[in-house]
Amino acid sequence: MIDDTTKNEAEVRLKKVEGQIRGISKMVHDEKYCIDIIHQISAAEKALDKVAKIIMKRHIESCVQEAIRSGDPDQKVDELIKTVFKLSDRH
Repeated sequence: MIDDTTKNEAEVRLKKVEGQIRGISKMVHDEKYCIDIIHQISAAEKALDKVAKIIMKRHIESCVQEAIRSGDPDQKVDELIKTVFKLSDRH
């Protein structure tokens, strides 16, 4: 479960990413220099990765810890491992 602090931080960052994406779209439309567009895409990807890390941290602090406390961590730990691998495969 996402708490209010995590939710607010993620939403602020996602609004910035939205602006970045709109800017990239405008750059493409305006036929800006390709390398500049690629740099902006890379920055947007990093910003999204930061949001994923914020949410992952909260997931570990809440859902995974609760599963460990309850004595049934296997599903949550497997899910966490798959998600970490998926995120790391993107780069």
